[in-house]
Amino acid sequence: MLTVLGAATSCAQETKKKIKATSAAKVAKVDGAGMVFVSETIDYGTIAHNADGKREFVFTNNGNKPLIITNTQGSCGCTVPTSPKEPIAPGAKGIIGVKYATDRVGAFTKTVTVTSNAAGNATMVLTIKGTVLADEATKS
Repeated sequence: MLTVLGAATSCAQETKKKIKATSAAKVAKVDGAGMVFVSETIDYGTIAHNADGKREFVFTNNGNKPLIITNTQGSCGCTVPTSPKEPIAPGAKGIIGVKYATDRVGAFTKTVTVTSNAAGNATMVLTIKGTVLADEATKS
C-alpha cells in the first residue's frame, strides 16, 4: 500500500512539473513590451435580452519594458471597450473591458482592435460573439 502511495505522489509531482514547464513555454518572453491574452475570443453563449454585456479580456505583459495601450476601438457603437490608462509593467496583468449592447436581439460577432507598443504585435484584434435571445413579450 505504501509503495502505491509513493508512486502516486511521484506521478503527481511529475505532472505539476510538466504543467509549470508548459505554462512557461506558452508565455515566451519578448524584448520590449509584450501582450499575451488568456483568450483572444470571448463567447457570451446564449444570453437574455438586456443581460449584462460586460466581459473582460485578461492579458500579461510578457516583455521586459512597460506596455502602453494607446487605443481600443470597437467594430461598431454596440461594442464599447475600456483599457488601462497607465503603463503595464513587465510581468504584470491587465484587463481590456468590453461591453456589448445586449438590447440587440440575435447572433453577433464583433471585434475590438487594441493598439499598443507591443513588440512585433502593435495591433491586436479581439473577438466577442454570442446570441441575444428575444424576450417572450417581443416574440408574439
